[in-house]
Amino acid sequence: MNTRVVLIVALLAAALGAIAGLLVSGPGPLWRSALGQKLLQGAIEADAPPPPAGVPVVREGDLLPPLRLRNLDGRTTDVPGAWPGRPLLINVWASWCGPCIEEMPELQRFAATQGTDGVQVIGIALDEPDAVRAFLTRVPVGYPILIDAPGPADAGVRLGNVRGVLPYSVLIGTDGRVLKRRIGPFVPGELEAFAAAARP
Repeated sequence: MNTRVVLIVALLAAALGAIAGLLVSGPGPLWRSALGQKLLQGAIEADAPPPPAGVPVVREGDLLPPLRLRNLDGRTTDVPGAWPGRPLLINVWASWCGPCIEEMPELQRFAATQGTDGVQVIGIALDEPDAVRAFLTRVPVGYPILIDAPGPADAGVRLGNVRGVLPYSVLIGTDGRVLKRRIGPFVPGELEAFAAAARP
């Protein structure tokens, strides 16, 4: 390998390392920004296996196909049909996911400020119902929690999370279209800015 090729490879490696460092480090990591989220989504989706045939996977701008999921009482809930005309913030999580657990108090705080016509927060746990019930006795929330079994066609995949990275959130507009997606947990102060796109 000649010196010029070695130099180019070294520069590319340094650039990729710097980008990776920006994405995951520092007090305001790049992955929290809109650009960082696009880069992260692209990187995660680049080599993801395709979903099973016939499983719709939404992207930003798509109309959300109805999701029929059960709540902890076993009753079926239609998303978004159960909340017509309201923007939705759907948060996909699991009881074993550390970052999911850390962000739940912030989701609860935000949900409590929304009233009857604000953004409706909905949690979708990719988990066993008993594990979710046990978890919610320790970390209770007031917003609806729905359950889905994790797998290649689960609610997270259909919401665009083809790699199953948790936590994962999707903002749905009043017209039922996907406005924004987010990989990773929210920290205090981020939810209002994220949800602002759902307000007319």
